[in-house]
Amino acid sequence: MRIGIIGAGNIGGTLVRRLSALGHEVAVANSRGPETLRELAEETGAKASTIEQVAHESEMVVVTIPEGRIRDLPRDLFVGAPKGLVVVDTGNYYPNGNAEYGREADGFIEEIEKGMPESRWVEAQLKHAVIKVFNSIMADDLMHRGRTKGDLTRVALPVAGDDQAAKAAVIAIVDELGFDAVDVGSLDESWRQQPGTPVYVRNLNIEELKRGLSKANPERTTEWRAER
Repeated sequence: MRIGIIGAGNIGGTLVRRLSALGHEVAVANSRGPETLRELAEETGAKASTIEQVAHESEMVVVTIPEGRIRDLPRDLFVGAPKGLVVVDTGNYYPNGNAEYGREADGFIEEIEKGMPESRWVEAQLKHAVIKVFNSIMADDLMHRGRTKGDLTRVALPVAGDDQAAKAAVIAIVDELGFDAVDVGSLDESWRQQPGTPVYVRNLNIEELKRGLSKANPERTTEWRAER
């Protein structure tokens, strides 16, 4: 599959490495331009691209940049993109940052503060349907915790979204990477996997994850507002 990654930070770089190793045709882009991605491209065999190239030449695009920087992407980025393009959002909203998880401050986003699920806000900015996944796992675990199907220690990841075909494509990638996928439901239910919930960066197995999702509370926690 032709997979584009927008963002080369912890999660983005990990996905470039792992998806390239699995044989996917990977292109990576960031806000600073392809020349800054030369080392990563040489290491992995991925193509260093522009954000626009990634958006229009991929079958799946993973947007993995700080939530506050979503507003810096071109508003028409996905206009004219290939039909059936799957867009994945891995982001989490930390208005004040979180040093433990290496998250920079996103600043105040009014819609999210008023209760809009984070990925629903991202979808509105991108003007394209998104599937939410990879937001609830640390990069090192994404790199090293993949296991074969049936392994009792296999970590499960929540996946939320409205487009069933797109969600199925993402679930297949999750499985390839060595993780079980749990369908959370529509994007409106994606708050269940946001920071501060029982499933966030917990490395739970599939049954534990399902229980955690059922216990999630939409009320924001002090953990979510780290470093106020």
